[in-house]
Amino acid sequence: MKKLNLGMSGLEVPVIAVGCMRIDAISKTDADTFVKTALDLGANFFDNADVYGDGVCEEIFAGTLTGVKRSSLIIQTKCGIRKGVSFDFSRDYILKAAEQCLKRLRTDYIDVLLLHRPDILVEPEEVAEAFGLLQASGKVRYFGVSNQNPAQIELLKKYVKQPLVANQLQFSITHAGMVTEGLHVNMLDEPAVNRNGSILDYCRLHDITVQPWSPFQYGFFEGVFLGSPKFPELNKTIDKIAEKYQVSNTAIAMAWILRHPAKMQPVTGTMNTGRLADCVKAAEINLTREEWYAIYLAAGNILP
Repeated sequence: MKKLNLGMSGLEVPVIAVGCMRIDAISKTDADTFVKTALDLGANFFDNADVYGDGVCEEIFAGTLTGVKRSSLIIQTKCGIRKGVSFDFSRDYILKAAEQCLKRLRTDYIDVLLLHRPDILVEPEEVAEAFGLLQASGKVRYFGVSNQNPAQIELLKKYVKQPLVANQLQFSITHAGMVTEGLHVNMLDEPAVNRNGSILDYCRLHDITVQPWSPFQYGFFEGVFLGSPKFPELNKTIDKIAEKYQVSNTAIAMAWILRHPAKMQPVTGTMNTGRLADCVKAAEINLTREEWYAIYLAAGNILP
């Protein structure tokens, strides 16, 4: 498995992160097999969140690790989405949520803790205090965010002493606004609307690793574009390139993300071991510039 440096952490991680959001949808036996397969593939970076299954997903994941050395794993989880409230980045809530994550994950420390989406009522001084206490106690090693724009990150950085090593953002061939806005600079068409604050360039400039989530989805969890009749030209193009490389369409869709020089770390969502293996296979494929743009255009994106 190829590796990359996670932000400014100095932590070397696999280029593919294994998402555990759906691990509560499979049996205990299948969950054990899935995690073991991931480890055998060299995909030892696991992404969790306290809201996945209301904490059940963290518990199920932890239950698959019998006999696995903690030092061989990189565990990331997220907190900040508070049931019945919406979002809560207060000092006390972050500390409480982190403690609960540690308990469910059956571990003494979390490698990476992300703030889950923005909290409009955030008081960055409280975030800074919570991060400081968690790091000083050894309970969390590194910190990051998800779905935040440059100004929101800058506000946190004004107070938080620790580097923010990752930003989890939705990104796929059919959800490519982060790159589209860069192509349509100084244009008056709809794709020129900057909805992300140039977040991709910002993260590259500040050594923050972008972790694309829903790499095979279109819309907001509306479905998978691979094999979908809604995207005939895209699937035709992907299948043709997949045949050239003798891999699956899943591998090509993932390779499209990995081809971007930002060195992103996409988060898988599958619980299928075969598809996970295809995702890992993508790390060995380096699409040509012509192939990358052909896929981009086949998804209905346009060039200026």
